[in-house]
This record gives sequence, C-alpha cells and structure tokens, in this order.
Amino acid sequence: MSSALIIQKIVVITAPSGAGKTSIAKYLMQKFPQLSFSVSATTRQARTNEINGKDYYFISQSEFEKKIKEEDFVEWEMVYEGMYYGTLKSEIDKIWGKQKVPVLDIDVQGAMRIKKIFPNNTLTLFIAPPSIEVLRERLEKRGTETAVSIDKRIKKATEELSYKQQFDHVILNVDLDKACNEASGIIATFLQFEYEAPRK
Repeated sequence: MSSALIIQKIVVITAPSGAGKTSIAKYLMQKFPQLSFSVSATTRQARTNEINGKDYYFISQSEFEKKIKEEDFVEWEMVYEGMYYGTLKSEIDKIWGKQKVPVLDIDVQGAMRIKKIFPNNTLTLFIAPPSIEVLRERLEKRGTETAVSIDKRIKKATEELSYKQQFDHVILNVDLDKACNEASGIIATFLQFEYEAPRK
C-alpha cells in the first residue's frame, strides 16, 4: 500500500506592472496561512516605503552577478536594461523548511523557468489587465514612474501578454474583488493537491 505525501509546492504569480498582482498576492497570503511571500533579489533602487529583506533584497549589480556565477539563483533575468531580478535558492528552501508554500511574484520568463524546473508542483497564475490603455492609466496614477519608465513598462507588458496562454490560469483583473475571489478558488484547490508516491 502506498503512502500519500504532500509535495513541496510553489505558486507563481505574474503580471505586467500595474495589473494588480501585488494586491492579489497580498490578499491570498492573508487568506491562506500556508502561503509565504518569496522575497526576490534585485539591482534596482528601492522605492519610497520599500524595505530591504521584506519587499526585495536590494543588492548591487556586482553582487548579483557574483551570485549568478555561484549558481545561487533558481531563476534570474535582466528584466529591464541594467536591472536584474532573481529568486534565490536559499529563499525557497527557507520557506519549504517552514512547511509553507512560497509565492513568487516574478516576470514571465522567470515563471517559465520555475515551471520547467518544478513541472509537477508549480501553479502559475497570470494576472491580465482589461487593456493596455487601462494599464497605462494605472501606472500614471501611481505617480512613481517617469513618462520614459511608463513607456518601457508598456512595451514590456505587450510582450508579456503574448505569453499568458502558457500559464495554468489567466485571471482578468477588471474588478479587484472578483479577481481576488477567482484566485482564491484556484489556490484552495491547488493547496489540497497531494502527490501519491509510486507503489514499491
């Protein structure tokens, strides 16, 4: 008789900047205590109110490149010119060590890499905006981006949207409450999933 084992799961949430993934991720982690936010490393400058070690690990480009050479990342990407982002292996292991499920807020390419490395225990969610026009309006309302920065993010968003069908689920964020509820249902099902070990 085989025994059922809970496998080490990963939740990946991806979206163009301004599509609402941070709000949805925060909602999910409040609702499901099994989830734990995986803090990414980045070489970009911290924004106002961002805390090192909580929002991101803010490190220098030379330190990031050193970690690449030492294979400290499970995935990494130069998302924008001169700006690295990556998921540290130590961060995933730390969360698994607490018997929790890491939630990765990463870009499209990073999500594809995680799914390739952990194909059987990764859930990928893509949060899509109603339109590119709405996305631009949301970014402008933030008041944290320059016009040049917004143009870069819109160009990146258009590229990212072309990959959305490769994700396990696409959630259209027209209404945030509805999007949160939809994501909640998907997560609840995923967390109940168990892996049955093969018979010996």
